[in-house]
Parts: sequence; structure tokens; C-alpha cells
Amino acid sequence: MEATGTIVFTTIGRTDYGFDIFSAKLPTIFHDNWDYNEHCLTDGISINFNGQFSDEDETIIYVSERTGSSRIYLNRPQISKHERIQTPTESLFHDRPVINNGRVYYVSAHEPPEKPFRSWSALYSTRLDDGKTVRLTPYGSVDYSPAISKSGKFIAVASYGSQRWSGEFHDLQTDIVVFPDSDPTKRVVISQHGGWPTWSGDSTIYFHRQADDGWWSIFRVELPENFEDFGSLAAPLRVTPPDIHCFTPAAMHNKNSIAIATRRKDKNYRHIEIFDGDSRKFYPVTEVLNPNFHHYNPFISPESTFLGYHRFRGESARGETTIPHLEPIISPIQGLRMIRLNGSFPSFSPSGDLIAFNPDFDRNSGLKIVKSDGSKRWTLFENRTTFYNSWSPSENNVIFTSIGPIFESVRATVQIARVTFNLANLSKDCGVDIKILTKEETGNNAFPSCSPDGKSIVFRSGRSGHKNLYVVDAINGEFDGGIRQLTQGPWIDTMPSWAPDGKLIAFSSNRHNPDNGESFGIYTIKPDGTDLRRIRVAGFEEERERLNHVCFSGDGEWLLFTANLGGVTAEPVSIPNQFQPYGDLHLVRLDGSGLRRLTWNGYENGTPAWYPTIIGRKVACEGNADELEFGRMSLGDEVGGDKLKGQFDEPLWIHCDI
Repeated sequence: MEATGTIVFTTIGRTDYGFDIFSAKLPTIFHDNWDYNEHCLTDGISINFNGQFSDEDETIIYVSERTGSSRIYLNRPQISKHERIQTPTESLFHDRPVINNGRVYYVSAHEPPEKPFRSWSALYSTRLDDGKTVRLTPYGSVDYSPAISKSGKFIAVASYGSQRWSGEFHDLQTDIVVFPDSDPTKRVVISQHGGWPTWSGDSTIYFHRQADDGWWSIFRVELPENFEDFGSLAAPLRVTPPDIHCFTPAAMHNKNSIAIATRRKDKNYRHIEIFDGDSRKFYPVTEVLNPNFHHYNPFISPESTFLGYHRFRGESARGETTIPHLEPIISPIQGLRMIRLNGSFPSFSPSGDLIAFNPDFDRNSGLKIVKSDGSKRWTLFENRTTFYNSWSPSENNVIFTSIGPIFESVRATVQIARVTFNLANLSKDCGVDIKILTKEETGNNAFPSCSPDGKSIVFRSGRSGHKNLYVVDAINGEFDGGIRQLTQGPWIDTMPSWAPDGKLIAFSSNRHNPDNGESFGIYTIKPDGTDLRRIRVAGFEEERERLNHVCFSGDGEWLLFTANLGGVTAEPVSIPNQFQPYGDLHLVRLDGSGLRRLTWNGYENGTPAWYPTIIGRKVACEGNADELEFGRMSLGDEVGGDKLKGQFDEPLWIHCDI
């Protein structure tokens, strides 16, 4: 039987992006103090990013997530309405589109690889006249970040080839591969270790990679007239100097200059600059225009007239200025509704009409409740660091949560709390009662899950010196009701979830490899501590699993979890910070069969909750009939959404103090 119901989940940082695409006219000759005029090319709906110019009138092709997944759109200056490019694939992921030769070239992730832990990303082209689509990436290979040469004869990609993903994402260690558009099988590796290629003419390729000294830099390689005679790999020339991070280059065809995104030691933001290869001088662009915004992924018009990039649109810009409480996401499974939450660790009320969540798990943000149609939100309490919630299945006015710092040691004080409130008067003034169920001296107690009858709580505790699972009374906790250890051993058992029928508890654990604090599999156990077993998901490479945030479907037949099984979908250095840019939602049956992937993007998706039936309002949106169900939810009443401020981090692993 197919999985059904409603899934609510979190995407790290995504709700704050507010990206739009902007352009600035470039001078004929670069010089200091050039007066750039910035022009917004997109309409402020959802997020719009990774554009390319198709001609000199500022027509752009780009990616937008306005329909609940990434789709390709075309904007012409003389037409105010966006135009969607129809691709015949059923992909929910499109990236890095470019138009050339009457075709649109793009990365898609709709065809699964033969084995887990490999990216699904591959390069496709679709003819604009008849919609005919061709896969350009060989099966078994992975390609990112396509670039087309000036004549359109050659294509460059960042590619793993047939290598498997190592698990690293700070630097993907892809190679730069070139092939003729007329014969994609004639692939030549022109440089090892490189990403985000860009052409200057038909013979010069620039790309980024992390240099041996730790600085991300731009490199250049020159191709012979017949690149198939390239022979042995030549050492690429480093173009940009150390002491400044340089990423995502965009080359000009008519001069020895490139546009790049930079992070400087004394700057807090990523900015777009022009680097002149002859003078080896940087010319700032976006810092002059918007010094306190991050700017991403520059692109250049064919005749080097315009520079484009995307950034947070700004609080006073046209379009959306608030963040919806809930945002519908297109689901690959009919009958399974998916919604992104502006918050973390959601949990449904027994009736499904309310969702408890934490606004921000690493600050003193407390506990909030939102209507499951997205129309209204309330604060139960704040000024406490709170994470991971479990609504009592038997009581409409009781939520269990963890109070204390997340990601801490076994001895850090984190406690399980029973939160009781007045359901008829939802506010922080409604007499919220917070009852602590665990003893302070027992250390790190977190991730509660309530039994279906509402009588017991299973949670993770570090009281023994190791993080294992325990069960306590849901009303009195360990003070009067006692405590029972469910699992024990020198490993980490965490994030438990009680099955709807009460017969099983699922959890994540590294007990199969206790020395590896990053490899987690899914296990189930009966509440009496018997019948422990591992859910076999990844086959012979299961030691590489990183499976977390597991929960049950309403019928108890499926498990939902976050996983690294699909590898990395886009170059992580090109997007804001994601702790795990390989975290996608997956489903699997209890016997390990029927593995399904639910999300595709470059973000980290996690902390899901699953309600057994479809809930939430359906609002029509423009687009095809099959997308009408997934329109953007109205904010409803006076509460509205959070103000869109563009507050997100650069990748935390990019250090400017080397």
C-alpha cells in the first residue's frame, strides 16, 4: 500500500533566503569608483536563483521554487510575467539552466543511480521547439554545474565520473570534464579537482577549487584547438591570490576578466567582484551597492554587457516580505502531502489541526503552536532553549519537549518537560505549566516521544555516561513514576519514535560502529526491550549510513527519516550554510523494502512529523493543473508570518582566518 498522509519538515535556512536575481551594467573599461546601477530581474515570489543571460536585453533563464519545487523560468524585460520552461522530466529538482543552440541545458535529479550514496544529479538538454530531452551524462556518472562555450560546440561540467561519493562536502573533489555537444560520449578530463567551470571563448576554462594553502581560488586551463588531443593533464594556473576566498567564477568572452564571489578576511558577507587578469586587480561591485547582503553565483551576458547574481531581495523590495508559517512542497507520491515549516521539530496535535514546533533550536526561542492550515500561530513560552517536541496522542493540551542546549555532551543539563496549557486560550498568558520530568543531576535528557496511550515517554539520556534510551511515566516522570532503561551500551541511541500501535519504538543508533559518531542506522525495539533489529536500507554500504529523525506512518508500515543516501545534489560552496547538504527525506517499509526519496535540493531537510491523513488548505496557484494542490498558503489573519530579513549564514566551514 502506498504511503499517505501529511508530512511537515524543516529546511535549514531556506525560509529566510528571499532570493531574487539582479543585474548591473558593466563598464567598457574597468576602473575604481564606477557607478553601478542595480536592476531587479525577478518578481519577488518565492526564491529565484542561479540565472544565466540568454542575450543582451537582460533576458534571463533561472530557477524558481514558486510552485513547491525548483523549476526553470524565462524572464524577458518586455514581459512582466515569468514564463516557465516546460521540461518533460518528472524531476522535482532543476538547477543551473542555460540556453544555447535552441536548447535549454540543465541539471536534473529524476533518475536514481544504481547504488546508494551516489548523487542523482546529471546533465540534460531539452529542445525548445519540440520538447525532446536527452541525457548528456553517462549512466553511472554524476555531473554538476554545466557551462557552454561561446560557440555552443563544447560543454564543461564538474564531475565525479563513475567515482563514488566519499561523504565529504566541504570540497567535493570533482574533476573538470569537457565534451562536444555533438557527441557527449567523448568526455575528456581536462583538470582534476575543480568545480563550477566557466568558458572564455572556446579554449579557456576557469574553475574554482580549494588550493593547498586552504584558500578557495580560481584556476585557469587552456585547451588546444582539438581538446581531444589534450593528452596528459596540465597543471592549471592559479589566477586569484591567497588570503581571499574566490568562488563560482563567470568568465567574459571579450576580455581577460572574470566575475567572482569573494569572502575577504575583514568582511562578513560574500560579494561579487570583477578580477582583471591583466592588471591582477579586483574591482568591487556589490559591496558598493549592498554592503550588508550576501551575493551569490555571478553570471555574465554573452557580450559582457551585464553582470547578474542573486541575493536577498531586501525588506523594502517588491514581492513577498513575510515568511509563510507553512509552505507546500510538491510530493513525488500522490496522496502524500508535504509542507515546509518555518521552524524546527514539528509535532502534530491528536486531531491534526495544530502543530507544535521550536522557532529556532539553538536560541532561547521556546515553544510555539501553528494551525496546520498555516493561518495562525501562537507562543506558549519563550526565553528558554527548547528543542524536539512530542504532542501527547491522548491529551490535546499536553506537549513534551527538551529544555536545554542541543548538540551537547552526556553531562550537559538537558531535561524532559511536560508542557500543559489552556487549549481554549493559546498564548503565553494562558497559564502554561512546565513540569520537569527528569532530574537535573542526570545530565543530557532529550528527544522525547509519547506512547499512543499517553502514559509513557521514551527519550535519550546520557546519565550512564553513554546516550541510551529510557522510559518514564508521562505524568510524574522519574520522580514518582520511576525510570526504566530500554537500551544500554557504549554507543549512541537517539531520536526515538513510538509506533502508532505502541508495539515498536524506532530510533537512530551508531551501535554497529560505536567509534564513528557520524554513522547512524535505523533500529526498532519493542517497549519491553526485546526484539532489537536493524532496518536494512543501504545494502552492502550500510556502514556509511547517516539516518536520523525517524518517525512512523499512521498505519505503522512505513518509516520516514533524513538520510545521506542520495549524495550531494549541488555544489555546497555555492549556497548558504547547510550543516548536511545531503540531508533528504526518505521512506522505507519496516522490512527495509520500498525505499523512496521525497526531497531533492541542495539544502538540509530534516526533523519531520507525519500525520496519517491529508490536512491543510489547498490554494490554487498558476501553473499546470497537477500543481494546483500545492499553491502557496495564505497567511490568513492578523498574525501573518515572520518578517523576511535575509538572515542566514555563509558555510561555516569556509574559514577566513587561515
